Amino acid sequence: MKIAIAQLNPTVGDLSGNAGQILDAAHQAIEAGAHLLVTTELALVGYPPRDLLIRPSFIEAADTQLRQLATQVPPELAVLVGTVFPNPESGRQGGKPLFNGAAWVMGGKIQQIFYKRLLPNYDVFDEYRYFEPGKNCNVVTLPDPDADAPLQIGVTICEDLWNDEEFWGHRTYTCDPMKDLGDRNVDLVVNLSASPYRAAKQQLRKSMLGHSARRYRIPILYANQVGANDDLIFDGCSLILDGKGEVVKALAAFETDFQVLSFDRTSADTPIVVESPESPAKPTDDIDEEIWRALVLGVRDYTRKCGFSKAVIGLSGGVDSSLVAAIASEALGRDRVLGVLMPSPYSSEHSITDALELAKNLEIETQTLPIQDAMGAFDRTLADLFAGTEFGIAEENIQSRIRGTLLMAISNKFGNLLLSTGNKSELSVGYCTLYGDMNGGLAVIADVPKTRVYSICKWLNRDKGREIIPKNVITKPASAELKPGQVDSDSLPPYEILDDILYRLIERHESLKTMVEAGHDEETVKRIIQLVMRAEFKRRQAPPGLKISDRAFGTGWRMPIAKGKYL
Repeated sequence: MKIAIAQLNPTVGDLSGNAGQILDAAHQAIEAGAHLLVTTELALVGYPPRDLLIRPSFIEAADTQLRQLATQVPPELAVLVGTVFPNPESGRQGGKPLFNGAAWVMGGKIQQIFYKRLLPNYDVFDEYRYFEPGKNCNVVTLPDPDADAPLQIGVTICEDLWNDEEFWGHRTYTCDPMKDLGDRNVDLVVNLSASPYRAAKQQLRKSMLGHSARRYRIPILYANQVGANDDLIFDGCSLILDGKGEVVKALAAFETDFQVLSFDRTSADTPIVVESPESPAKPTDDIDEEIWRALVLGVRDYTRKCGFSKAVIGLSGGVDSSLVAAIASEALGRDRVLGVLMPSPYSSEHSITDALELAKNLEIETQTLPIQDAMGAFDRTLADLFAGTEFGIAEENIQSRIRGTLLMAISNKFGNLLLSTGNKSELSVGYCTLYGDMNGGLAVIADVPKTRVYSICKWLNRDKGREIIPKNVITKPASAELKPGQVDSDSLPPYEILDDILYRLIERHESLKTMVEAGHDEETVKRIIQLVMRAEFKRRQAPPGLKISDRAFGTGWRMPIAKGKYL
């Protein structure tokens, strides 16, 4: 029995385009002699479709597209297509209107439908908003050309495999689809998945799936979506595991891929043989490289799927804008990135020279737009109103807002996507200017702490074997340069300390007491907590940021703006 896995990159809502990807994979599967093709979760509609699912016309269009696809797929090939299905009982029994499911398409029609049983409702997931959980154990029976008895294949969808009580040490859901399939003695389990990326998640998936395969002695074919949709990145890295839990094949990381395997249940030694060539981009154990590749994919897909072809970036000569420019150049091509220098009277000479050296290394175009005259115009306009006051944050922020306005003007005039350059450390504590440096259509490194920004820049230079990010950019003190002699350490603790406090607060939810016991200064922790709480109104108005951590300021972050103070 030959089985193909299509690691797809769907666009949310592009029904015809997504169907075209599935159909192309079906023809590829037939050419390889495959009997079954497995696609990814909601491959036909794209994941996550969010509130498109509350539009009846969208559901009707998805159904029409599925039925049309069924007639186009080669009739001898069985295809598992991830899509949505109406719940006929929702009106009478109060259930949700839809199911997240998979259709077994073969012979020109839909042969069987399977529903996702476990619906995640944490972090970025909100599936109970739309879906009713399936109640049945999902098994498809296919004729096996190499055996007398048919092949019994268990069908699961993403979260259905994430409830192994023995692996996690606790039980999240009341049912365990993998256990149910083990009790049915299926020959193989396939999983249609759309599992969002976060740093180091690839190893977790291998461990979890390997444990389930060993526990029930059932091979697992895990097909995961790749690509980026809005703030979520999907890394692919689909897996083929044997009944001993060993990884037979890991598909490409951060790229589409297609693999064919031979499955022989009568062979105890080698039941799974991968026949396709090597994947184009293997997973990596280097966390800096992994994050770099994720962000490159995120920028490339967000730009393409939103209808842009070029990007514009404000180049300050600092490490953040340098990294974003490097990511954009890799994602879009050096001829599609414009770097804009906007020096003020407070800009240091090295800021200009460092930005120009970076642009030369990346071979990207630059424009220089000094803002001194614009600053003077604001000073004159506000002179009477600001008379008798000290130069302060208001005047500093005007500089940032002038730059933000210029960048948006370029974006509007030429249709370039403005990429904002703020990092997670700054966004956490509000060390950024609303309607200034926060302007943009995508916040590329909004989930990357400052210390990780430096680490990725150093990795990039090592990986390329030459200086992409100028050495002075990495070694000089960080500064917003909005007043003479300003450095970030005037306002914030050292980034090594700040980032550890933020990690403990945002991702581990530690209390003030716990962080102090870990060695942090109590007054510093109190101040950081207060800054994080006060900055929520800024984050609510920030552009979408690519998610690479367990807890990002995006889809899964739901903090109130108006709230009482607590520590």
